[in-house]
Amino acid sequence: MGPLKGIKVIDMTTVLMGPYATQMLGDYGADVIKVESLDGDVTRLIGPMRHAGMGPVFLNTNRSKRSICLDLKKPAGREAVLRLLKEADVLVYNVRPQAMARLQLGYDVVSAINPRLVYAGVFGFGQDGPYAAKPAYDDLIQGATALPALMAQTGDGVPRYVPNALVDRIVGITAVGAICASLVHRDRTGRGQRVDIPMFETMAGFVMGDHMGGLTYEPPLDKGGYARHLSRDRRPYKTSDGYLSVIVYNDKQWENFFKATGRDDLRADPKFATFAGRAASIDIVYAELARIFETRTTAEWIDLLTKADVPVMPMHDLASILHDEHLEATGFFPVVTHPTEGPIRSMKVTATWSETEAEPARLAPRLNEHGAEILREIGYSADEIAAMVRDGVTRGAPE
Repeated sequence: MGPLKGIKVIDMTTVLMGPYATQMLGDYGADVIKVESLDGDVTRLIGPMRHAGMGPVFLNTNRSKRSICLDLKKPAGREAVLRLLKEADVLVYNVRPQAMARLQLGYDVVSAINPRLVYAGVFGFGQDGPYAAKPAYDDLIQGATALPALMAQTGDGVPRYVPNALVDRIVGITAVGAICASLVHRDRTGRGQRVDIPMFETMAGFVMGDHMGGLTYEPPLDKGGYARHLSRDRRPYKTSDGYLSVIVYNDKQWENFFKATGRDDLRADPKFATFAGRAASIDIVYAELARIFETRTTAEWIDLLTKADVPVMPMHDLASILHDEHLEATGFFPVVTHPTEGPIRSMKVTATWSETEAEPARLAPRLNEHGAEILREIGYSADEIAAMVRDGVTRGAPE
């Protein structure tokens, strides 16, 4: 009964960016129909897995959806998609618009049969620039928006990608906001629209929002960059027995830190005493904090800083985060039983609503699990469905 209950979404996306966005829409209550090729989304193949086609990346980005297989290069497959779109509220796709045009599923075609449709594309680049037809992947966009250069500047000088599909997920979240805004416009005016969510421009704004710095001004006041973020000592602090994540940020937190650690000498030092002084000497500040934190154990620091109201968190790894006391208390990683995969660890919907609470409608589907059901809903008879299976337009029901 989430806030998007009654909204039908046709999901023609693969890999991560689009599926992450449409999973969120499904978690929020929309009926999401995932249209897959006869081979299925490629992330089905990323292991480890218990059964073929049900890998963890797929399981964690495709819940709250129904799956149907269609060969869109065949007229009957395209016709089935058009029938779906005629009754849908949203189409989400993540191939280049040129590919949609080749499939005869461009906005001009689709909007003619359903003027109320929100036609949302998540792809590489805005369509009014020279990169319009270029392919795009997370790594490419990270590189093109300076993230590896920033990693090199703050590390050992070697450019590296962030070890996370950061671009795909940020652009996916941006797409959810754009789609929901378009639905509000549609409900006010009765008209759908095409909305493009380009990866490159989205991430350029995301990164440069922090690091534009003096480049904001014309002529520039400096070479850009947010000094605190670019300090080589901005990292988890080493304690006497591990690591810890701490940020002493505003004047009140620093005053509490001085009292808790007995560092009156730092309180009197202009490099530490004020926000402006710390900002101008951030490398010195972080280096001194690093020396201080090595003097006690992780547990001692957590206790001391928590009592002093100084922001502190554990530095987790992929195993320990599963047992974080807060996430355990909020039930963030529930173990649920998948119909074919058995017990799997899931993740809860993070947003909460006072009136329209949302939770996953179903776990990630097997390939074409709902194919016949969906085709029946849009008017296909049992004989027509059997013919589509025979002709290779769709697959039979999964075993």
